[in-house]
Amino acid sequence: MSLGPPAAKGTMRRMGRAGQASCAEAWVEPRGASRPSRMARAARSFMNVPPPASSSRSRVQVSAGGGTAGRGNAMKITKIESHIHRSGFTYGAGEAGVGGNLHLRGMDTLLVRVETEDGRHGWGEAFGFNLVDTTRDALDRLLAPAAIGQDAEDIEGLGRMLSKRFHNFGRNGPVTFGISGLDIALWDLKAQRAGVPLHALLGPAARRHVPAYASLLRYGVPGDVARNVREAVRRGYRQIKLHEVDLGCIRAAREAAPAEIPLMLDINCAWDSADEAVAFCRAVEGMNIRWVEEPTWPPEDFAATAAVREAAHCGISAGENAGGPRDFRHLLEARALDVAQPSVTKLGGITALMEVAALAAEADVELVPHCPYFGPGLLASLHFLAACATEQPIEIYFADLASPPYGDALAVRDGFIAVPEGPGLGLQPIPGSR
Repeated sequence: MSLGPPAAKGTMRRMGRAGQASCAEAWVEPRGASRPSRMARAARSFMNVPPPASSSRSRVQVSAGGGTAGRGNAMKITKIESHIHRSGFTYGAGEAGVGGNLHLRGMDTLLVRVETEDGRHGWGEAFGFNLVDTTRDALDRLLAPAAIGQDAEDIEGLGRMLSKRFHNFGRNGPVTFGISGLDIALWDLKAQRAGVPLHALLGPAARRHVPAYASLLRYGVPGDVARNVREAVRRGYRQIKLHEVDLGCIRAAREAAPAEIPLMLDINCAWDSADEAVAFCRAVEGMNIRWVEEPTWPPEDFAATAAVREAAHCGISAGENAGGPRDFRHLLEARALDVAQPSVTKLGGITALMEVAALAAEADVELVPHCPYFGPGLLASLHFLAACATEQPIEIYFADLASPPYGDALAVRDGFIAVPEGPGLGLQPIPGSR
């Protein structure tokens, strides 16, 4: 499934199948509305669904004073806990000893548990990978005390308040990651109270299974790359993402995978100039490349990304390092993207993901979430894609954990992953986090 040439300058190109709406179009607001903030309205239109009549942890439980007292039906947040789920890889790391994303040999997942005054609790995930303690500090010391006592149903308002209150700590990074975890947990709670799976609040599709693509670690060794590509194909994946910049490694992957299986190339901002990135994109022409991801450094140089897209003969994707919907607005205004890749645990949770979906729909750009996660971030992204009008794949980190947060409930079978149908996210993490 190789991509065609770029659209003419001044137009937006889409990669979805002909005659089908893009994933994001599930969130487009009906024309003719007269309320303020069009993109925010488009996102909110799917938020206002009223609900029907080894282990150590960190917990914050503060008086509810100063919260939402006096509001008629407010459901107050009463407790917020953070848990680190730590697990080593049993498969996926490079055998040659020189590869691996940041030499990862395991994964830390920061779980966020939010409880409300009715005794219910929801789960979220905040980004951090193997530096989760930094995000945990921001959550426990800043965000949780401010969120206790607030209305759990006013998810958007809480996120806005926390972002404004703590903006001096940065508009991207641990504070935003922590807000993302709280937001996901509150959406989990919202869907639980409604008695429906989360995707029912997000869009109409109600897809029972979502296709998955294997997102391999960076190995830097052609033999490791080929071995893992063959294993991904054996496990049923029909799309594969590499994190390689070496052309020998990419050729090894192409030779190891059947020709009809597209490759995606996440090069993690490898090139310092648009010219270098364009040369790379042209070097991989003819290899059935679906997209090249984050081609230039720094990621916020949207003009450079746009220049690569203009000259490259493959799709260009980006967004995992965006600080929120505002960054996506700038990316889209620069006509830099064929594929928008918001990361639900990094940019503000499901609320921000929905707003980015509306922006992408308006710009006629495809949306495939960034999702190298094993916890509630994976579940939130899965429910989002289950609700999309057009089928899109979910990213699955191609490494087996010794103790996954959900056991084998989210195992990929024949290239697809089943969407949990219980209320909320539909699954509870297995005890044993710390």
